[in-house]
Amino acid sequence: MTKRSAMLLAVLGVVLCSGLAASTACAQSDLAAVTDVQIYNRAIHVMAMLLLGFGFLMVFVRGYGLSALTATYLMVATAIPAYFMLKTSGWFGHPAAGIEGLVLTEFAAASLLICAGAVLGRLKMWQYMILAILFLPAYMLNEWILLDGGWGLVASGAFVDTGGSIVIHAFGALFGLGVAISMTTARDRGAAVASDFTSDRFSLLGSMVLWVFWPSFCAALVPAESVPATAMNVIIALCGSTLLTYAATVVLRRGINAADIANATLAGGVAIGSTCDRVSLPVAFLIGAVAGLASTFGFAVVQDRLQKGLRLVDTCGVSNLHGIPGLLGGLAALVFVGGINCGAQGLGIGITIVVALVAGLVAGRVLALSGHRDQPYQDATEFVE
Repeated sequence: MTKRSAMLLAVLGVVLCSGLAASTACAQSDLAAVTDVQIYNRAIHVMAMLLLGFGFLMVFVRGYGLSALTATYLMVATAIPAYFMLKTSGWFGHPAAGIEGLVLTEFAAASLLICAGAVLGRLKMWQYMILAILFLPAYMLNEWILLDGGWGLVASGAFVDTGGSIVIHAFGALFGLGVAISMTTARDRGAAVASDFTSDRFSLLGSMVLWVFWPSFCAALVPAESVPATAMNVIIALCGSTLLTYAATVVLRRGINAADIANATLAGGVAIGSTCDRVSLPVAFLIGAVAGLASTFGFAVVQDRLQKGLRLVDTCGVSNLHGIPGLLGGLAALVFVGGINCGAQGLGIGITIVVALVAGLVAGRVLALSGHRDQPYQDATEFVE
């Protein structure tokens, strides 16, 4: 081979390699774009859950439907930009890039709506926005500690909670209970939380919207190859909780209770969150069934005793739908996830309980200083005809 031929081959090789590198870079860029679009689609499903699902689920209180929906609007609209601003401050780790950042803000908004359910109907409309501002730093602190290794308390990646059973659901419920403990008045305890057939039907509509989109919630940020299995696990868990809710409400209530059907049927989605991408379908059904049974028992038996014992009113029963099933989901990971760091899992659950309750108690005190509604559970006190 002549020297000139060798040089031509070398140049050709460089050109081919450059072309391959460019093709690879383009392929990776295209794949990233497709992945972002897929995450965006799930993010829009989650937004539907926040506004339609949570919003209509909370209209079960007769005479407070307009307020419940408006409060949902305001809290979501406050939480999303506030989360972004706090995250970019660098106080709670670095913000996620791209569309993943939007999903994380939606998770925070979901936890806030759960929290607000505990005191629904007993805040003035502007106080729901104050609640959001008080809630978010505590939520983000707990999220940072458990998921990002904040302060080195829990090793990054050691805590198992893919769909947020602990970080989103249990935290929101416990924070809400803390707020309720601090600011529930004797007048609140004496006011009836009444529903009727119309408000119950709208609440069931919200429940069904949540049921439909819950797989997207849990699978929002899992790798693309894990989405199908995750979605199936969530659906099967929801089936388990729905069937056990029906059986339990008939036995415990001597008939079908609309509040049980609207709420406890969703407990499987709450409980499967921690392990939604890690368990088999039979295990998912078992987790959902146990959660549905526990949630229905909570609504039918535990709630009245808990409220009397702690002298509070949990309007939406968040302790039964999100608190108990959320903790069950986090504990289920200890049983069904192989190779789990038990110490990190237990510590993360304990930190969540402490941070949520303490921060909720403080937030409740602050909200109480800003005043109470004269008439709880009434649209007419703030809406004009």
